[in-house]
Order: sequence, then C-alpha cells, then structure tokens
Amino acid sequence: MISGFCWPHSGFAKDKISLFCRSTETYVRAEVIRQGLKDELVWSTDRLRADTKSETDSVNQHGCDWDIGTELSIQSDWPSGFYLVRFVTAQSETAEAYFVVRSQKPLDAILVLSTSTWAAYNNWGGPSFYTGSHVSSFERPLPKGFLAKEDIHRFRIARVVDWSRSDRQDYKNLGYSTWCMAAGWANWELLFVRWAERNGITLGYGTSSDLDASGELLEWYPAYISVGHDEYWSKGMRDTVEDYVDEGGNAAFFSGNTAFWQARFEDSYKKLVSYKTSIKEDPYFDEPSAPLLSTMWSDPLVGRPENQMTGVSFSRGGYARMQNSPRGDGGYQVMDPEHWIFSGLDLKKGDSLGSEGVVVGYECDGCVFVEDESGARVTGEDGTPLDFSVIAAAPARLWETQDGPDALDENYIGELNWVAERIGGVDNEETRGLFDRGYAVMGIFRRKKGTVFTTGCTDWAYGLETKDVNQVTKNVMERFILGKKEKANA
Repeated sequence: MISGFCWPHSGFAKDKISLFCRSTETYVRAEVIRQGLKDELVWSTDRLRADTKSETDSVNQHGCDWDIGTELSIQSDWPSGFYLVRFVTAQSETAEAYFVVRSQKPLDAILVLSTSTWAAYNNWGGPSFYTGSHVSSFERPLPKGFLAKEDIHRFRIARVVDWSRSDRQDYKNLGYSTWCMAAGWANWELLFVRWAERNGITLGYGTSSDLDASGELLEWYPAYISVGHDEYWSKGMRDTVEDYVDEGGNAAFFSGNTAFWQARFEDSYKKLVSYKTSIKEDPYFDEPSAPLLSTMWSDPLVGRPENQMTGVSFSRGGYARMQNSPRGDGGYQVMDPEHWIFSGLDLKKGDSLGSEGVVVGYECDGCVFVEDESGARVTGEDGTPLDFSVIAAAPARLWETQDGPDALDENYIGELNWVAERIGGVDNEETRGLFDRGYAVMGIFRRKKGTVFTTGCTDWAYGLETKDVNQVTKNVMERFILGKKEKANA
C-alpha cells in the first residue's frame, strides 16, 4: 500500500513544497508532472523516503503525522499550473498528490481550483462531510481517483445510471473511491485546462485557500474562472470574487452547485469546517455570528444567497441525469438564440445545446423565471438580480431525504427537505412543492462594474470537444479575456 500528500498546496517560484508518503517500502519513486494539454515530467527521484509507521486515528480531522519524505523548491522555469505528484513502489503501486504553481505575472485568466470541495468529499482516514464529519484536514492524501482517472468520460457521475456491468466491475477493479466522481481535479478542471491550452489561453492557478487568503489574488486578471463542482465557499472567498467583479472584473462560472454551502478555514488553512444541516452544533449558531454559520448561503440566518454572486442557486436547481432526477437529452433548451453568447452558431429558440456532450448532468443551479411572448425573465423572488438574462435552461430536481444513495450518512437530510425548512419556513409537502421543480440555468448579468456568466451546471467541461459548447466557451472567454468589459453585458 502507498499513500501521499503535499503541503502546502500552492506556491510561487522558489517556494518549498514538502512531499509526504507512507508505504511499506522505505524508499519509493516520486515524480512531479505538470498536467495540461501535454503532461510534462519536471522532477523525479528514486529515493524518496517513505514513512512506514502505522496510521493514527482521526486523521480526517487532525491530518497525518508523517515524516517529510523530501522538500523540493519550485523552479523559476516551471510555468503556472497544476502539478501532479505520483508516488510509485517497486511493485508499481501508485498514489497521487498535488500542488499548484502560481504565476508572478499577468496571464489571460485565473482558474481557481475547487480544493475546498475536494476536502469536503475526502474520506481518506475517516468520514467526510457526507459520512459523518464536520472537519476535514488538508494534511492528508486524497482518495484514489480524485486526481487521476483512467477514463474521465467513462467514469463520470452523470453516467452512473447508465453503467453496464463491465463499467461497474472495471471501476471496482481500479480501486477508485466511491466519492471520486463527485470531486477532484480529474473530473472537470483537467478537461477545461486541456481545452484552454489547446486554444492558446494562458491560465494562472490558485486554490480555494488562496482565494480566501488574498484579496489581491485576482487583480492581475481580466477573468476569473470556476469549473466543475465548486460547492464549498468561505466568506473570504466570496468577498474576494465579489469585490473583484464589482471593480470591473469578469467571472465565468463553468460550474454548478456553486457556493451552495458556506465553510470556514481553520488552523492556518490546514482544516475546513462545515456543519451543513447540523447547524445547532456549529459554534457560530448564535445571533451575533450567524452570518458565518456553516450552512447554506441562502439560509436566512446567513442572509447572503449565492445567486447574488452567480445569478443562480442550487436551491432552485438540483440533480439531472442521476437517480430520481430528470433525464432529458443532456442539453439546454435555448431561450435567447440572438444573444452574443451563441455567436457563430445557427440556433433557434427551443433548440437543444450541449446534448452531444451531455453537459446538463449531476448538479445544477437555477433561478425563478417566467416565460411569455417576449422570452424568459427572472422574477427576483429568490434574490436573483433582476437584470439576470436567462439564455438557456433544462429541468433538474432537488433530492428528498429518501432519494439519496446508501453511501450517505444516516443523518443525511435531502436538500429539498432542508431548503423547504430553512428557506420556505417548514418542511412539509406543500412547501416542498414550491421548490421541487428546478432548472439548470445558463445566464449572464452585470454586477456593478463587472460581468458574471454562469452555465448553471457542473458538467459543462464534458462538452468542450463538441462544436456548440466549444463555441459558447470561446465566445465567453474571448469577450472576457480581451477586457471588453463595457461590451460584455446582458
């Protein structure tokens, strides 16, 4: 057996990254690979010293007390990017870790990885936020499949209901974690990075912790990018992005379930904390500190709905192409075909967009809107800005408690039940009926001096190799990157 992690998870040139590894072998091979359109080996050693001690309890909360295998310096010629660390035993057993190299000069856009969400789903060494814990340490490995996956398109969560017997057997044989389809670099961000580099877009990189710690993280960039499953956000993260957009920055959320839960970093960014539906257990459950309560951002006690930042919310969206959810064709219904978002595509109102890549899948964000002869318009009753333009949409549905998979903790409360109780005031059939029909909503709006675009779905990246999704993404990025902020309006 072999496991490993790095600390810290990001740095600049000349900063030091510590590599930790546990194995039954005293020495193992370690490789550092920059991943993008092409993988590039930048460093290796055959003599990384592994920790051979037995694991202690509760590492999910407290981290691994391992000896440092080696400490490496980020070289000045290593470009900004995601660096996969691969540990290999003499018997060819492997494990992965990661770190991010940050840029010291302006680039086209900055991609902030959803590392807080990775931590929330991490059940290595103990329960995750979904199996009974409220604390997740960053100083431990991620389960197999979070960082590297043999076939990303095959082993994606929105395909689970279609898996054949061979799919399930191969997945099991590869030793992947149950949760590796719900979080991690290998699912979404890697696909977007490959697309960006193929299209000549140079990206800066950061982590959730970086976004929380530095209000200046985004200031060099004309565009901020979120990709995939970006569920857990701290107050500092939101403050940084909202201030950036308000001052003229552009935010592109090619993501879903975005900022649904508030979380907190603790212990010098070594831990993430979120109590979710167990709000009365949160030390912040009192009137003075309620805005920091680690539950839904849309909870009245927090009073800061995420659609104020993104235009949409999971509370008005839900699941698609999952168990107990709408199947659809995997695409959006186009509602505003004349919008510049669709430039270069011959689309008509009602056409399906993204179905070839099945981009409307897994978790989706929506808003309350109505349709009439003039098109779709938001009502604003859910807090969505009134100038938010609904460009395309597709059906989704929140889960009730009984809809969730068996792997969830026995105290799991379905999002529909929780939304009904906290936003609707009571969890009963009538109130659930107000929230049970959701949507994935693609849209755009102005926030003070800046512009926000959202796909309203986690799985947009799976369609980047198709004509329509590729074109829409190019349209957004070209408009945002070129700094034509005055033209990027709804």
